[in-house]
Amino acid sequence: MRRGLALALLAVAAAGIWVVVRDARRGYKDDRGASVTRFPLRSRLLGRSLEEVLVAPAGGGRGRPLLVFLHGRSAPPDSQLSDSFFQALVALGAKAPNVLLANGGNHSYWHDRRDGRWGSYVLQEAIPAAVARLRADPRRVAVGGISMGGFGALDLARIAPHRFCAVGGHSAALWFQGGDTPQGAFDDAADFERHDVIARAQGHSPYRAPVWLDVGTEDPFLQADTALAKELRADGANITFHVWPGPHGSSYWHRHIDEYLRFYTRACG
Repeated sequence: MRRGLALALLAVAAAGIWVVVRDARRGYKDDRGASVTRFPLRSRLLGRSLEEVLVAPAGGGRGRPLLVFLHGRSAPPDSQLSDSFFQALVALGAKAPNVLLANGGNHSYWHDRRDGRWGSYVLQEAIPAAVARLRADPRRVAVGGISMGGFGALDLARIAPHRFCAVGGHSAALWFQGGDTPQGAFDDAADFERHDVIARAQGHSPYRAPVWLDVGTEDPFLQADTALAKELRADGANITFHVWPGPHGSSYWHRHIDEYLRFYTRACG
């Protein structure tokens, strides 16, 4: 039966028809009435097709704000979908946002670089496509993410400060210097300097929207995330910063997903 379905989908794709495939419910047992769909986005900026994931709360997505939530390195776009995620979403009731789980590849770090314009693709292609499909409110778009995605959210909101009503970095992958970064995170020293979030915040906050940062006590990014939070606070930014017990990993993020969603909901009204 699965083989037959796969062959049917291949035939449809070969005919040039766009297909929306309903999520296979990996990683959670109950979506609490939310609608989870996947769709292929043909990116002109990246020159490839990427699978995106959309979540519309129970009742539909028309007129709701959109949360763009960016995944971590080597993780799939839907890696943060869990029972705790859907519990947090349903708890927000009529205020619950739509969610775009964008596709950042293996280690794009969500910024324009040699192998593609990953940051521009999110801003110019993924977000407009999600708004159109969900009929979300284009004036209320938040961006956040975990680890690599936390860095990406902070960088995108720095580049396009008027685009977002809230920005969040959850265990954001930040470094003080390019030599500390893992292989593949940046093309070279110049690429790191162009996207050095901590340095760009010195003396002046690049963010117009409320900012949320949190990090675990056992997280390797604790020092760098704390430094950014202190700098933004000194700049007079509207920032919420938490250091909670825990490591760098899914157990930590799933434990706090309800706080994350409440922040984005409040900030975007």
